[in-house]
Amino acid sequence: MLLHEDRLFPSEPNARKIARSLYAGVRTLPIISPHGHTQASWFAENQPFPDPATLFVQPDHYVFRMLYSQGVSLDDLEIGAPVVKNPRKVWRIFASNYHLFRGTPSRLWLDFAFQELFGIEERLSAKNADACFDVIDAKLKTPEFLPRALFERSNLEVLSTTESPLDALKDHQALRDSGWKARIVPAFRPDPVVDAEFKGFAEGIAELGRQTGEDTLIWKGYLNALRKARLRFKALGCTSTDHGHLTAETADLAEDEAAKLYGNILSGKANSAEIVLFQAQMLTENARMSLEDGLVMQIHPGATRNHNQFVYERYGRDKGCDIPRPTNYVDALRPLLNRFGNEKNLTIILFTLDETAYSRELAPLAGHYPALRLGPAWWFHDSPEGMMRYREQVTETAGFYNTVGFNDDTRAFLSIPARHDVARRIDCAFLARLVAEHRLEEDEAHELAHELTYGLVKKAYKL
Repeated sequence: MLLHEDRLFPSEPNARKIARSLYAGVRTLPIISPHGHTQASWFAENQPFPDPATLFVQPDHYVFRMLYSQGVSLDDLEIGAPVVKNPRKVWRIFASNYHLFRGTPSRLWLDFAFQELFGIEERLSAKNADACFDVIDAKLKTPEFLPRALFERSNLEVLSTTESPLDALKDHQALRDSGWKARIVPAFRPDPVVDAEFKGFAEGIAELGRQTGEDTLIWKGYLNALRKARLRFKALGCTSTDHGHLTAETADLAEDEAAKLYGNILSGKANSAEIVLFQAQMLTENARMSLEDGLVMQIHPGATRNHNQFVYERYGRDKGCDIPRPTNYVDALRPLLNRFGNEKNLTIILFTLDETAYSRELAPLAGHYPALRLGPAWWFHDSPEGMMRYREQVTETAGFYNTVGFNDDTRAFLSIPARHDVARRIDCAFLARLVAEHRLEEDEAHELAHELTYGLVKKAYKL
């Protein structure tokens, strides 16, 4: 077997025994995946995944980012290509460099998929690359490995994709019309029409106006257009919005000031400070809209996007060259929280790529403001160590019930059950330690394990 049955559990025998018991109670619970970047078209069309390289390498920036760091050409991996023309070649490159993933969460996720889904029990390498390719490729051509079958086999209850406000959502509508009972919903990601530096921003604003029948050349028309777009998403099951700003800065400008700022943004003459201020104002405006329409608001700040200019220009956005940066939350969120932080009917979920903020800023904020909840360890910290650091630093101030379970935030479909399994094991390991240290009773730990796995995420995301 590729994976040990006690992986990620405590090495101390008594705590390990408790962790096993806790995990047994949550191992088979349905998966709630409230935030991710899989494609609704996979399930709407329900066509076979073309080949192992297209399934495991092309969509997974964790994979090709590591390979690129060791000098592997993204051209050779066919990253950014609409169709992988030489999938076996790409797979051989991946397999021959599989050692690069030793000790990483990617290795856990990949081995889980290889073992649990495809029955592979031998570590991937250059020697067995073709054999593994053939096993996976053959199974992908069977009905049991069609996207919908894999969704059901993975015990997914809800899966949320992330879509632009300009997206027609045809695939989501097709899923509704198909009669398939699975719950796949969109999340509203307005970045293309709130970030003035986003490629095609002006065209996006104009298109938003055309779609909604609003005059997006004026501030009120622009806000009304966003409200209408959110309601269109909500009609197809959307329960959340997602905001990927560079900072957590918020603002609360007077209406005339906001309208003037918007005019400067549309003119294309705004300076960098005005662009940041506009994004800050739009976080507050979206919080206001969430209070109106009930959508949960997620703030994902702190990533310097597309840091590698060469990769961005040659291969486009989201190609593994995003880098974390320090993030201020206490001062940055204060304008928004002064306006809406005390609202019991508003949920704002905060994420961070800056672990130094956990105990200093985020846990105290979430441990006080009714509107705030803490998202799980995310992206660069979606790892066993990152999850454990999160629980250790957050629980002492925010407790468990101001957190929202786990989300996988992945583009790689088959990593979803693997990632959730890792999260369940780590939470059980943390709870087992508290029981072993007599800081928690075992019946409480069993209740908490269920909440951290299933209950809190359903409640927080209104699922």
